[in-house]
Amino acid sequence: MDGISTMQRQGGSLTDSLLGLLVKRGVLQTSQKKQLVASFTGSQLELEQVLRQEYSVEQSDICLALAEHARVPVLRLAGFNNEHSLLGDFSPDMLKRHRAVPVARTPDTVTVALADPLDVLALSELADLTGLKVLPAAALESEIMEVIAAGEEEETEGLGEILQEAGDENIEVSFDDDQDADIENMLERASDAPVIRIVNMVLMEALKKQASDIHIESFEKQMRLRYRIDGVLAEGPAPPKHLQSAIISRIKIMSELDIAERRIPQDGRFRIKAQRREIDLRISILPTVHGEKVCMRLLDKSNLANNLEMLGLDPDSLHKLRRAIHQPHGLILVTGPTGSGKTTTLYSALQELNRPDVNITTVENPVEYQLMGINQVEIREAVGMTFAAALRSILRQDPDIVLVGETRDAETADVAVKAALTGHLVMTTLHTNDAPGAIARLAYMGIEPFLIASSLLMSQAQRLLRRICPNCKEPFEFSPEYAEANEIPADLFKDVQIFRGRGCSRCGNSGYKGRASIMEVLPISKNMRELILRTTNADDIKKLAYEEGFRDLRVNGFHRVREGITTIEEVLRVTAGD
Repeated sequence: MDGISTMQRQGGSLTDSLLGLLVKRGVLQTSQKKQLVASFTGSQLELEQVLRQEYSVEQSDICLALAEHARVPVLRLAGFNNEHSLLGDFSPDMLKRHRAVPVARTPDTVTVALADPLDVLALSELADLTGLKVLPAAALESEIMEVIAAGEEEETEGLGEILQEAGDENIEVSFDDDQDADIENMLERASDAPVIRIVNMVLMEALKKQASDIHIESFEKQMRLRYRIDGVLAEGPAPPKHLQSAIISRIKIMSELDIAERRIPQDGRFRIKAQRREIDLRISILPTVHGEKVCMRLLDKSNLANNLEMLGLDPDSLHKLRRAIHQPHGLILVTGPTGSGKTTTLYSALQELNRPDVNITTVENPVEYQLMGINQVEIREAVGMTFAAALRSILRQDPDIVLVGETRDAETADVAVKAALTGHLVMTTLHTNDAPGAIARLAYMGIEPFLIASSLLMSQAQRLLRRICPNCKEPFEFSPEYAEANEIPADLFKDVQIFRGRGCSRCGNSGYKGRASIMEVLPISKNMRELILRTTNADDIKKLAYEEGFRDLRVNGFHRVREGITTIEEVLRVTAGD
């Protein structure tokens, strides 16, 4: 259980009391109770796992003992038909975290079944969320999780049912290249109830699946709907082909785009309120031979970390990154491919540095998240507002810290480096594969080696990898044959238990749930500065970096495998070619 466990709040009293009730019920021996009371120091959730796995205590006996101790009723949820409106008021992740599910509601109260009815943090969070008095009850954890999973599946089935209904309707939409289509007719079709419901359900499904992107694609005889979940595309129920134009027109209307223009790409954005959150969506529409393709990027500000610690980095990377961002001036490079979490890392750094006595300005294309207390400038190349032009103006605004969304040309790189040399802390991104390669990229852009050596504080590369699903996590045997097939040293995981996900309904049978980041951080030491003055060759820089203790992405990824966070296959996937 996350946060402060019930065990930690009440010391050993709950352990003693719970075990005493299990002895009273005849499912635990007195000697076993004394042994556990004397030796066990973990959380309540860990105690329940020990009782089930090592002492063969049934989950139902633990549930009854907790209910008796808390003096609450026990509910059986097998076959329970929860109202969709109740589950819809709560985040599935929050319910899973607290092992809780709402079962009844009145104007003043909500009854919640919990695996741990004494979890005051869960009760407090539920009360704050609903504004109602929470009445706790006890239930089996397995049955609670089944109800939550069933609720998620109902939402998916709901989208499928809507699409099926829409597919049965006799609606004819033309897909020729007639650009003089009747605008009023297009508006009318886009406002049809089935079309609005389909678009709304697609968005809700993306939120429930915690997708980062939605892809609506047009082919000759069908459409395809896909969600990017934890960095990997997963297919959803496809909308009917005959509603293609109406669905895309509906998205254009929401984004305030030109619904009559289907010959050129269009970009827009809009905001929705759902699940008590405000979500910004960035829209890209691209003409293809069989109609327009829509990509929607979901930007949820609540996912941003308030500081670097919340990124879940390994201690070494966290220490080096934090040391660099707290320097008074210099250049910090964050590198990696699209979708590797560079923006999240930089925004987290800005959140940590954002104080009343610091002037922070960013120049971005586009501004993805709007942050309180930070001056954010959006690029508009059509009117001459380029990265370089904006950066020059920003430097006349007396900034302490400047974030340049992307350094893509020599002019921007030159201004950024000179800004770092004149007393500003400058953070920017580059599209390179590794940290040493960023130095070579700056030199390739025409930046003189002495300027790089004088200004650069740190170069960093990162990737996002998927976490093992905690629900279906199981041990994995690392065999010599597996090591040889994947070109991994056979003794790398010697005497270490590693894991993989079996696949279950909660992770879409992928074996993964959520993501973590891995980084390689290259601080610019005195020896490194001297080397850069002689050569900017990436191989020479990497050789010296290894001599100074540099750990690359793959090595840091394998450390995450040893910690039980991810799998060998996932590390090999995200670091392929590095």
